[in-house]
Amino acid sequence: MALENQRLSPDERADLVAYLDGELEEPGRSAIATKLAHSATARRELDALKRTWEMLDHLPRIEASEELGTRTITEALQLVTHEDRIAGTAGLWVRRIKRASVLVLAFVGAFAAGFILMRHVWPNPTAELARNLSIAEHLEEYRSVGSFEFLEILEHAPPF
Repeated sequence: MALENQRLSPDERADLVAYLDGELEEPGRSAIATKLAHSATARRELDALKRTWEMLDHLPRIEASEELGTRTITEALQLVTHEDRIAGTAGLWVRRIKRASVLVLAFVGAFAAGFILMRHVWPNPTAELARNLSIAEHLEEYRSVGSFEFLEILEHAPPF
């Protein structure tokens, strides 16, 4: 893309207000300045932002009354006082809920540990028997062999 048509990147666009206010630090400031010097498209984006800020200056400004500040502070103090009154009984319930939560978490942890132990650590005799069923079915034949060395010799022996 030609330098004169380069647009500002999303990051540069996000930093544009700080650039205009002189608050953007290096290397962002010099990157935007370079792009603005070479790109008419980037300069149009900057001009559009400046015009937007100028239009905001023409909007009517609403002044808050002194009564609003007084009323806000009074209501906030009433709310704090009300919360302090209910904190006595609420604090008791909060402690009870915390204790119940700890007990539930301990129970769930113990259950999970037991489940993991039963599935992965302690062998299940029925599952072990099912895995070794063919050995159990031919146990008498294996006993007549006598040793594992003989079976290894048979395994590597050429077929008849």
